[in-house]
Amino acid sequence: MSEPRTADTLAQAAITPVTSGMVVGLGAGKTSARGITALAERVSSDKLDIRCVAASQHAEDYARSLGLRIIEFADLEEIDLLIDGADEVDRDMCVMKGSRGAMTRERILCWSAKQTIFMVQANKVADTQVGITYPLPVALMEFGLASTREALRHIGVSGVLRTDHHGGHFMTDNNNIVLDATLRGGEDLAELASELNDIPGVIDHGLFIDEADVILIEHANDEIERLER
Repeated sequence: MSEPRTADTLAQAAITPVTSGMVVGLGAGKTSARGITALAERVSSDKLDIRCVAASQHAEDYARSLGLRIIEFADLEEIDLLIDGADEVDRDMCVMKGSRGAMTRERILCWSAKQTIFMVQANKVADTQVGITYPLPVALMEFGLASTREALRHIGVSGVLRTDHHGGHFMTDNNNIVLDATLRGGEDLAELASELNDIPGVIDHGLFIDEADVILIEHANDEIERLER
């Protein structure tokens, strides 16, 4: 007989606010998948009536496979809650995202959500600022790529284009390419985010300066630390 699966304390904490009638946003990535799993189990056990919107095709497919009801986001003005992971966070509640290339859709979900909850492991909490240990993803249009990269270098941002398993450009669900940029440290991240937003060829980037309402940090022994804005 198989052993019962241990409860995911981090994911359980993230889905606590979910109640029947809600529209719940689902982020992309491995940590977000933990939230999706826990949410599906709770929907089944508590007979919750919720609808979900996913930030990526992979997240949507996974949620559907667990029986969650996925709806189109195009006609929705807002969602009740976004549950997401992060590549890195800091103690000022700045969040960095984009390792899965879904930062544009995730930001749209953030802006439409009444509340946002991000889940991370303790090793994803930056000692100083985000973007030092992990690269900063920047989504770019392929059109005018060289010109856009020159504009990025002008504001001190350089990096490498992300590739797929075949050696070609990694393409997001929105058919954008991704530059993984290395930060020097000491940047004013809010100012950098504004400068990135001003470059026409930049579709989006991984700096989520003030989108997080709650950050849940998973420490050893299932201890969950809560940061709240």
